This record gives sequence, C-alpha cells and structure tokens, in this order.
Amino acid sequence: MLDKNHEPILDNDLASIKNEFLNKSPNIILCSEPFLKTTFVNELINSYKFPVIFLDFDLHYSGYVVSEMIKKNSNVEIYRPNKTDWKQIILEIAKKISIEKTLIVIDSLNGFYGMFDEKESGRFINASSMLLSSIGRDSNSLVIITAIVRKNDSNEWILSPGGRHIIDSKKSGMYNLSKIGNDMIFSSLNQIGSTEKKFKIDILLFE
Repeated sequence: MLDKNHEPILDNDLASIKNEFLNKSPNIILCSEPFLKTTFVNELINSYKFPVIFLDFDLHYSGYVVSEMIKKNSNVEIYRPNKTDWKQIILEIAKKISIEKTLIVIDSLNGFYGMFDEKESGRFINASSMLLSSIGRDSNSLVIITAIVRKNDSNEWILSPGGRHIIDSKKSGMYNLSKIGNDMIFSSLNQIGSTEKKFKIDILLFE
C-alpha cells in the first residue's frame, strides 16, 4: 500500500512530535542517516526539562559529546551498557523511573542487537524495552528507541546492517526520520508502515 500524500506540519519547537510520544510507549524512530538521527535526538533531549537517561549502545552520541561536537545537557545521564553489566543497569534504571518522570533513550537497536548475539536476543530486547515502558508508566516516563534502517525488497524496514526486522507491537509508536533539503521530515507510521502524519523541522535551526 502506498503512503498517502500528507502535507507536513511545521513543528520547529518539537511540541507536536513530543505530543505524539504520549500516545504509545516505547516509541521507535527509524532513520537511515546516523548523524541526522543523532542531531534530532540531541535536540529532542534538550527540549525536555526532566531527567534523561541515555543508553548509548552504538557510542555515537557519547562520541560527539567527548569530541565537543555536542554539548551535554546537565540533566542527561549517559550509560554505555555491555553484556556483562546490562542486567544491573536495567535494574538501576527501573528503580529510578518508577519514582521520577524520566526520558529513556535507547540508542540504538543496531548496537543493542550487536551486544546480544544469542538466538533469543530479539525476544530479550523486546522484553527489556517493554519492561521499562511498563515500569515508567506510573511516573509518566517515556521510552524512545532509535534504529538505523533500510527497506528490503518487500518494502519492509530492517536494521542496517544486519537485516533484522524491527520490533512489531501495537503498543509501540513507529516513526521515520528523513531529510529533504533543509528540513527534517518526521513521519508517524501505522502498523503496515504507511505514513499517518508528517512533521517538518528546519535543520538550520540546529546549526
């Protein structure tokens, strides 16, 4: 099914996009360009006033912070999980978000899958994200997951590289982030991958 022709809604302050995130959890942002993804996520983080927990699985965000290409916001706590300490980290985060409204960013699914190469890794990752979403519900916490993707021959979104399919859940919000000229286009997707809404953000505001 082809996407409908939606006129993008101007959303330079990200207010409409943030309102979208309130409807479902976790919210998954699909993007084919790592730098575009990191730029958007950084601006999104800076737009929230409450605490942010950043789970950096692909080390892009923390790399930009270390190189000072991105200025770290004081309300952001960065974790760099590995296979050994992940259980302890998820317990620590679960305790925090159960008592305080928090934005949890899992960046990215590609790095998350790369850390767990066992046969059941997909089920474990899905369970982890749903656990954080469930625990954070009482404190109105939000879970956002990023993924670097491409479309396969069947027009389905898959992780790039690797080819794994994206988490599929009716409880999850699914979005695609792309670039057209000087604009970011943030599209809300339905369960079959068609566009429901489009939001336009001026990239020049971020430079």
